[in-house]
Amino acid sequence: MEALAVLADPARRRIVECLAHNEVSAGELTDVMKTEFGLVQPATSRHLRRLRESGLVHSRAEGTRRLYSLDPAALRDIDSWLEQFRGLWGDALSALDAEVRRGKSSTKSDAQ
Repeated sequence: MEALAVLADPARRRIVECLAHNEVSAGELTDVMKTEFGLVQPATSRHLRRLRESGLVHSRAEGTRRLYSLDPAALRDIDSWLEQFRGLWGDALSALDAEVRRGKSSTKSDAQ
């Protein structure tokens, strides 16, 4: 699961978040990284290269610009790996939901 190791870095996670809905230029990503993390262009480029090398993102040239997009296959691999753990938090969330509902019903009966 190299992708998880790559995504351990908050700047890389933010880049992936920026790419969640559409293709984004390297310049736009650099602006986000500078604003949110204080990173300069070479540092952002290193993060983008690492994301490309891990297969999480693709890049393509368009004139003088480089555009980046997510690779859904890499995210599906992460999702498949996480599947084995979903039961753990699913049960916990069901139990929490039951407690919240129980609390709401007792509050209603107390108010009447």
